[in-house]
Amino acid sequence: MENDSTFVAPEGVYSAAAGPGFAQLLSAKKPLPHTDAASQASSDTPDEEPDHTASGESQAHLFAARKSAGAKAPPRPKHNIRTTSSTFIARLQSAEGLAKTLSAKHGDTTFLFYNSAKSLLWVDVGGGSGREPLARLTFTAFPTCHDVHPATASPDRLDVIIGFASGDLLWFDPLSSRYARLNKAGCVSSSPVTAVRWVPSSTSLFLAAHADGAVFVYDTEREDGPFTPPEPLSSWDPTQSMFVSAPPWPAAQSRAPAKNPVSHWRVSRRPVVDLVFSPDVKWVAAISEDGCLRVIDALAEVLVDCYASYFGAFTCMAWSPDGRFILTGGQDDLLTLFAPWEARVVARAQGHSSFVASAAFDGTRCDGRTYRFGSVGDDGKLILWDFSAGTLHRPKSHPAHSHSSHPRFSVASTASLRGLALNGNGEKEREREGGRFHPAPGRNEVAVVQPVLVKHTGAELTTGIAFLPRALITAGKTGLVKMWVRPLAIRAKHGSGGSG
Repeated sequence: MENDSTFVAPEGVYSAAAGPGFAQLLSAKKPLPHTDAASQASSDTPDEEPDHTASGESQAHLFAARKSAGAKAPPRPKHNIRTTSSTFIARLQSAEGLAKTLSAKHGDTTFLFYNSAKSLLWVDVGGGSGREPLARLTFTAFPTCHDVHPATASPDRLDVIIGFASGDLLWFDPLSSRYARLNKAGCVSSSPVTAVRWVPSSTSLFLAAHADGAVFVYDTEREDGPFTPPEPLSSWDPTQSMFVSAPPWPAAQSRAPAKNPVSHWRVSRRPVVDLVFSPDVKWVAAISEDGCLRVIDALAEVLVDCYASYFGAFTCMAWSPDGRFILTGGQDDLLTLFAPWEARVVARAQGHSSFVASAAFDGTRCDGRTYRFGSVGDDGKLILWDFSAGTLHRPKSHPAHSHSSHPRFSVASTASLRGLALNGNGEKEREREGGRFHPAPGRNEVAVVQPVLVKHTGAELTTGIAFLPRALITAGKTGLVKMWVRPLAIRAKHGSGGSG
């Protein structure tokens, strides 16, 4: 039964959708998948609507969500992209009758954004126009990554942040055709932007990672300031600590306006590949070309743990919907499941025969006991996996708790882990327990997860994967995007009861 337009998973047949039928099959809550220029994909469908945070927080609680009775409306970009004289924006091409098309929409809508060459394309997944984009925005620099803010998405606004190889950042609202530039001409950092992420608990803060190993915190309500990031000492060990510098802007109570950046982190001496917030927005996981996964306490701005890959660099990652696991793919052809609160490798998934390009959890099939995730690789394979800690096959030659070469604390909650990171005595205790760096355990020390499905995608090199409540999306290196509709039989069981 399997062919180029279908594949069979344990729960049923997935089929590639095309044409006007998308609308009924793919509608879902807040679906904002996107693929970036590095051919990665994510669904941007958080479990809960986070509380918004106004800009101007203290450094100690940079990303903490706070409720405010008199919260002001989220900021909007100021410049009209259709009448701009900026040479940075080369052209905006919109579909005929775009305004009428958008105003006629009712209910849930699924939009897809992806980068191609020097353009960002905006597509209506459920539209009857097939593969024709709603708009194509072309620049004079190469866009390298972008992120859509699910918390501020509404019928009249859609916040997209775009990073460029020139170091520039552009905040764009395709619904109003307005934009604003940050780090203009690389005034803060000229290093290429490798990843951008909106802070889910804020309407204006976002992170931008760069090829020099730095991460900057920006606020869309601020203008750029004259800031030269300091260099860490030669003795700095990026596997044990994070170099943080706060720009010398006026205090919050001063009348002088604060500038960007809000904060500067140096996490590695090599390029940062990607960074992702945990579902509770307290932690940031970051991977870099030095072959390390770092777990960062975002509130305290400190490194909590650093994990080495089995071989080569990590290429992609994702948090599980409940925040219990971090999934990575790498140049070692493996997917690795980390349990950050236990500070250990839980399992590895073997099935790819080349670099893993993208990986993601399927929130509709994660219930706290069993976790479904998917991956695509340079080997032309789309693979689905089911993971359950209770059914893992443990290596016979090692006891159940031998996955880490260091004795560890028994961490019962994220709060206790944060206390460990912030408490002075805990810091000393952590050093006695082997430090923050964890070498990769050997192959025979870690349980192995086997695929439940392997689909060969053909000549098109598939480089991105994302899960929607009613479909699986794959993206190819040449810009080909496929929507695989889930089996109809599982909708009632998994469509609304999952934790993702």
